[in-house]
Amino acid sequence: MGAVPFRLPDVLKVTTVNVNGLRAAAKKGYLEWLAGTDADVACLQETRAELAQLPEAVREPDGWHLVLEAAAEAKGRAGVALLSRREPSAVRAGFGVAEFDRSGRYVEADFGPVSVASLYLPSGEVGTPRQAEKERFMDTFLPFLVRRRAEVEAEGRELVVCGDWNIAHREDDLKNWRTNRKNSGFLPEEREWLTRVYEEAGFVDVVRALHPEGPGPYSWWSVRGKAFDNDAGWRIDLQVATPGLAAKAVSAVVERAESYDTRWSDHAPVTVAYDVAV
Repeated sequence: MGAVPFRLPDVLKVTTVNVNGLRAAAKKGYLEWLAGTDADVACLQETRAELAQLPEAVREPDGWHLVLEAAAEAKGRAGVALLSRREPSAVRAGFGVAEFDRSGRYVEADFGPVSVASLYLPSGEVGTPRQAEKERFMDTFLPFLVRRRAEVEAEGRELVVCGDWNIAHREDDLKNWRTNRKNSGFLPEEREWLTRVYEEAGFVDVVRALHPEGPGPYSWWSVRGKAFDNDAGWRIDLQVATPGLAAKAVSAVVERAESYDTRWSDHAPVTVAYDVAV
């Protein structure tokens, strides 16, 4: 008996969140959030665990199919995952670059005519090997995006790359932009690279397209000081889609916690609804 074809709902809801350690998040409210979300696909980043290390409730949540791509060598670091209401028809990990193919940075799955990817772009620190790693990732990921867009569109499909991109693109994407101009995440060359993702690769920043005016909406707040209380955040958790799918986006919401003590991650989920029936 053949597999049942995957049928998209009329409105496809995709959410993305950096969980800042899936085991830790599960103790703080992640499972309650997952049980309450109406998303069809959830993209997770910085899971920091292998499948066998996860409690059963996290590994096999009711009503969800989990795909987890852990970092093969850097244990307890990075890691991405996809949760979906139904099992995807295909899953691909990595993007064809040896250094990053088993680093827990990228996983992509097919759901009918739409592919959804979870991305954890490396965070950096100026003048350190971490920044060099980030730059190598960016140098190889952009050509992949160009190639991947051409592939999916040739197949009559769409793609959305969700995740923690670790770059604020514009001044209205972080509150304290003046004091961060020489810091990783807001360097001129990083911002220019993201411009190339939009202009050369032709992808669309879906949340910014729906909310063209800033500031924000922010999705990450430092744990230092009172960044969350003062809404001194960064907009670095993005849904970046091929133009055809981006045009179908009808709403985008950052699920900011009501208070500091109710957060289960230092990031907030970013949820977009796509009217794929149009």
